[in-house]
Amino acid sequence: MTVDIICPLYNAEQYIYNLDVAIRNQKGVNIGQIRYILTQSTDNTQKILDKLGINYKLINKQDFSHSLVREQEAYESNADIICFVSQDVVIESDNWLSKLIHPIIIGEADATYSRQMTKFNNIEKYTREHNYPDVSIIKTKEDIVNMGLKTFFFSDASGAIKRDTFVKLGGYDHKNLPISEDMYFAYKLIMNGYSIKYCSDSIVYHSHEFTLKELYDRYKLTGNFFKQNDYLDKFKTTSAGKELAMYIWKRIREEKRFDLMLRFPFDMAARLLGMKAGKR
Repeated sequence: MTVDIICPLYNAEQYIYNLDVAIRNQKGVNIGQIRYILTQSTDNTQKILDKLGINYKLINKQDFSHSLVREQEAYESNADIICFVSQDVVIESDNWLSKLIHPIIIGEADATYSRQMTKFNNIEKYTREHNYPDVSIIKTKEDIVNMGLKTFFFSDASGAIKRDTFVKLGGYDHKNLPISEDMYFAYKLIMNGYSIKYCSDSIVYHSHEFTLKELYDRYKLTGNFFKQNDYLDKFKTTSAGKELAMYIWKRIREEKRFDLMLRFPFDMAARLLGMKAGKR
């Protein structure tokens, strides 16, 4: 099967060279195209792309949409599999992609996503542990009763989908989704009887150091997403948040991270208040 990589770019000068090299160094895969979509930037991303001879599509800032840009590229692709990648993931293995798409090739799943780890020793370390454990799992509609909202957890920071399935289900329904477009589509997959596999052996590093304001703004967008898609609330969204908070606190105490004990209440408050503001 052929696979196209779809990767939106914006102010990506610190990422693009290493990311492109890592993708092109993947073994055991048949990559059709690497589809870079560059939103007009204020740094040297475009100059670097031109200097390296890397093909890309340039769009205006007002034309960017997390969902619509990815959807259009997926629709224009002729590959069997589409793989979404974020510009800031770090790929250190040359079999990241083969391990990600193998379950789709053998018919084990219709969509897959990678394990994400962080290089930072902050609270994100524990959120990554909780959301991306070291054991792979296949999720179907039957798992909703036990997993609730986590059944629809999926990430297009490093995720693959059988292209025919993406098109058949209507992608993102041509909606302009500023966040959680991956969960939006994962819900459609699961509810229509398809399966998603979390591939713990396909590893990328995805690291952030969010300020409290950035966390608040991010969760405000997430809250607004849940407000607009309130059918997800019946899958215990609040319980999922509490479970994550309890896991983080447990791990902070286990590792005696006194610095993070001080950060924890403010971090959780920023998330909770942002979510509530978005839902209002």
